[in-house]
Order: sequence, then C-alpha cells, then structure tokens
Amino acid sequence: MKINGKDIHLSEFEYLYNKNSQQQVQKESLDDYLNRFVNYKLKVADAEAARIDTSAAFKAEFNGYKADIVKNYLVDTTVNQRLEREAYERMRTNVDVDHIMLPLGRDKAENEKLQARLDSIKKCVESGQSWNELAKKYSIDPSVKNNGGHYGYIASGMFPYVWEYTAYNTPVGQICKPFSTNFGNHLIRVNNRRDDPGQVLVEHILLLFPRNANDSAKAVVKQKIDSIYTAVKQGANFEEMAKAKSQDPGSAKSGGKLPWFGVNRMVPQFEKVSYALNDGEISQPFETTYGYHIVKKLSHKGVPSFEEAKKTIDAQIQQDERSTMAQDAKIEEVKKLYGYKADDKGFRTYLLKELNKHGAYDSAFVASVLAKSTFPIFTYAKHKVAASVLASIVNPKAQLNNESAAGYICSQIEPYANKVIFQYYIDNLINDNQGYRNLLNEYRDGMLLFEISNRKVWQGASNDTTGLKNYFEANRSKYTWDKPHFRGIILSAQSDSIAQAVKADIAKLGEKNDTLTEALHHKYGQKIRMQRMFFAQGENELVDHVVFNGPAPKTDKYPVSFVLPGQGEVYNQPRDVADVKGQVTSDYQDVLEQRWEKELHAKYPVVIDKKVLKLVKPL
Repeated sequence: MKINGKDIHLSEFEYLYNKNSQQQVQKESLDDYLNRFVNYKLKVADAEAARIDTSAAFKAEFNGYKADIVKNYLVDTTVNQRLEREAYERMRTNVDVDHIMLPLGRDKAENEKLQARLDSIKKCVESGQSWNELAKKYSIDPSVKNNGGHYGYIASGMFPYVWEYTAYNTPVGQICKPFSTNFGNHLIRVNNRRDDPGQVLVEHILLLFPRNANDSAKAVVKQKIDSIYTAVKQGANFEEMAKAKSQDPGSAKSGGKLPWFGVNRMVPQFEKVSYALNDGEISQPFETTYGYHIVKKLSHKGVPSFEEAKKTIDAQIQQDERSTMAQDAKIEEVKKLYGYKADDKGFRTYLLKELNKHGAYDSAFVASVLAKSTFPIFTYAKHKVAASVLASIVNPKAQLNNESAAGYICSQIEPYANKVIFQYYIDNLINDNQGYRNLLNEYRDGMLLFEISNRKVWQGASNDTTGLKNYFEANRSKYTWDKPHFRGIILSAQSDSIAQAVKADIAKLGEKNDTLTEALHHKYGQKIRMQRMFFAQGENELVDHVVFNGPAPKTDKYPVSFVLPGQGEVYNQPRDVADVKGQVTSDYQDVLEQRWEKELHAKYPVVIDKKVLKLVKPL
C-alpha cells in the first residue's frame, strides 16, 4: 500500500499482522486488521507531518533503541550457543592431568623455540622418561615443587579457556601439542576422565602446625585435635567447638563453615575426606600440609542443570577470549557476504620495493609514499580501499628494518578492514536485513503513534474542559449510579471531648466560614484529622460508618468522626462532569479519536494493492 505517497511493504505488514495474531486470544480477520493497520499508519503519517520525528528528544530515544537492538545483529548467536554447551559439557566432567610450563616468549619466534623445547620434552616422555622428573627439572609452574607436575582431577572454570579447552580435548593417555597462553607455554598430558562429583558443604576444625614443625611438634597438635574429636563424639556442639578451638581465622567465627566447593578447590587430603563422608557424618582427625582437621559434612549437590548454570557460564565467557568469538565469526560472515579480498602478498612485495627505493622506514616514508599510495589493499562490495588509509594508523617513528616494516604495515590491514566492513554492514543493515528493518520500523512508528495520540486524543480530551462538559451534558443519561455517593469533609477526633469542643468552635466560627478548616487545624493540630472524601456507599469504611450508618472502622487514634457541618452531602446520581470525569474523559477520547481518524482519511491518500495483499501468509 501507499499512505500519503509512502510505500508500505508486504514484509512489514505481514510481520505486524502475524505478531498481532500471536498476541490475540481470538484471531482477527485479515480485513479487520487491515482497517486497524491503515489507521495506525495514517496516524504515523500525521506525526511525520507534525515533524515529531525531527525533534531532539525523539532522535535521542530512537537512536538509543537502535544502538541497543543492533547488538543482536553484530554477533553470530550460534557461536555463543555452542560455547555455552561446550562449557556445560566440561562442567559435567573432570580430567586428571599432568602439566609442564615454560615461560612466555617475547615474540612469536621466541615462543616457537620454547614450544620446540616442549616438543622435545614430549618425545622424552613418549620414549619412557619420567614426567615427574622432567617437570621438576624444566617446569616453571610454582606448584611443581609440591605436585611434580601432576594436578590430579581438575574441573571446568579453574584455568584459562585455551588451557582448559586443550586439557578437555586431549584424549586419555595422550599428550597435547605444545601451546601458548598469556601465562606461558604449556604441555598437558591427560591420564583419566570421570563424571564431576558436584559440590560439598562442610564445617571443619583446624589446628595448625607450627612453622617448620618436626614430628614431635606435630604429635602435640595431634594430641590436642584428638581431645577435641573425643569431645565432639561425646556430644559437644561442633559449631561451638569450632568457634572456640579452630585456628582457621576465615571459618572459625562462623562455626567452621566453609563455602560450597568442588573438585581441586581444596588440598587433596581435605577434598578426599569431604567427598567420602555421608551428610551429617564427622570425620576422624586427619593431616594436611596445614595441620590437623576434623570435618563435618553438611550437604552435597550434583552438577546444576544447563539452565541453572547458564548465567555463570555466560559470565565466564565474557571474561576471556570467548567474549569476542561470536563477533569475530560474524565479521568473517560479513566479509564473505561482501566479497572481501585482500592482496597481502602483492602489497608486501610493493612495500619492500618502495622501502628499498626510499632507503628506510621513517616518518618521511609514511608521509611521502604510504600516504599517497593508490595500491588497492582490499576490496569489498565493489569498493576499493587504497594503502593511503594506513598512513594515519601506523606509527611513523617505529624503529624497524625494511622487512619488519613491511610486515608491520601489512599487519594493520585486517584490523582496519574488519572495522570498515563491519561499519558498512551496520549502515546497510536496515536495507539488507528484513527482520532488523521491521523491528526498527515498529519501534519508530510506535514512538510516533504514542506522541501524536497523546497530543490529539489523550491530552486533547483532558485539556478540553468545555468539550468534556458539553459531552457530559449531551450524554447525561449514560452516566448513572447504582448506589448513593458522598462528597465532603469528614472530621475525626482523638476523643469525644475533643469532638465536642470542635463542634462548639464550629458553632462560634460559623459553618460558612472560609477559614474554618484552617482555624481548626491551627487550634487542634494532630488531635483531629480532616479528610476530603468522594465515595459511593460500600467503597470506604469511614464514609459507610459516618454517612450510611455502617459499623465503625477499626481505629484507635481517631475513634470519633462526623461530617464537617456544611461541608458534605449525599446524592444519588452524578450532577456534573467532575462526578464521573474518568468515564467521561475515556468516552470523549474515543469520540476525538474517531473524529481524528475521519480527518486523516480525508487528508492523506491511501492506495492498497489488493493483489499483493493476497500474498499475505498467516502463521
């Protein structure tokens, strides 16, 4: 259709028609919806004619919404869904791993040398040498002193993503290829795999070993813990004993209670005992590197469902390299969509030739050669981008030889291309993506409809006091009451003596006195309460009691109430528009809207293509 010369496409109509159908309990016919849709678009056209869409307030709100919804189109949602499921599957499993770490190199070449050394260590293990001995000799992992490179079972969420991903994707009995993280270069061997046992909740009592304790010093601690254990077994309260005796400063004050914990979060001996106990069971004293413990197991729980774990998983994804994977995948999709091509090899050859001709990489080369270069570094959607754009990106003062300079300049192409092509995609999204276009148009038109309806109908009715009055007088028979109404002021007093004193003052001041209520407030203050009321019989306890002889409301502070003389009356039917203003205003708004719609049909031409309308496909 065309409304006021503006095209309305089948896709937009079909989108809104089907959305409306899904929200309706009773389905609306296509013809009925068509009439409502035309009126809706006519009102939008009127809002555009009033230039509401050009106001600063409208633009600010619309652009804010646009920026918010465009985010959903800037990522490949299937990537995040895959990452969530992968992470959850890892949560359900533990892997037993060995680890050797070498330092992180200063550059790619140094990392390659370090990984070659790890590859040699891998071959030594495969030929029969001890992982434990090799780890102690070469690994810079601080924990190697205590574990000899053996971590035992690990759980998901404990290590950087790449490290964890590699550990979980290496087959049992195999050693992974050397790899890098931000912490170093790594080698992992996977020894076994099992289902994750979930988490446990425990309380414990700890007696610490003295520093550098020998066997005799440990024996003294053992004697003390045994006496505590005996007291607990004989009925002493575990939590009170923990508060009084435990030397764990973090948990003693809370009765020895620790937070829920899972695999590899505690020292191995503590974890083993905690998982082995039944709920409510208390362990015998046992030793760890810290001292002697007694553990009481309170509860346990299994791995949460995917729905329960999803929030935690999403938070973890946003904190590591996975946070950009969905957008990176979208960028690659967009580059393919627009036929992105880059001539890295040809450009590198060109750069080396120009650098050699110039003599060296310096600010003069950037200004006089690169900034003027027309060499096409990449193309997309029939656009060619010349090398000159890189002049404002590279550092002209970098100290580089010609080979390194050529590599450095070439390395700037992809980040720049990604930024340019992605912005091009965003700018053209409204033309290229029907779903985005329909959603954006729906919100825009909804904003316009609200503002123009507010001006023409809602505020129009409220502000038109003469129109409301005339409408009420012309339609008085529509507005009737089933029960009598009271309008007036009810005065409540804290006691009967105060009420009598008030009535005496009213007699002196006179019922018609304009300053009566002010004078009473001034004299009696909080001893009385005056309320202006407008209620039907049955709507308010106080009105029902004072006016309609109903039971007294339950109140202690103001038990005596009466209608302020000369300030209240009961009537059976509304007398003026103020008595039924809400109903009248609503009805008058309907009148104004019908009148407005009639004016719109006369003002703006509507042309409907019936052949295209027949193509609408209901869901």
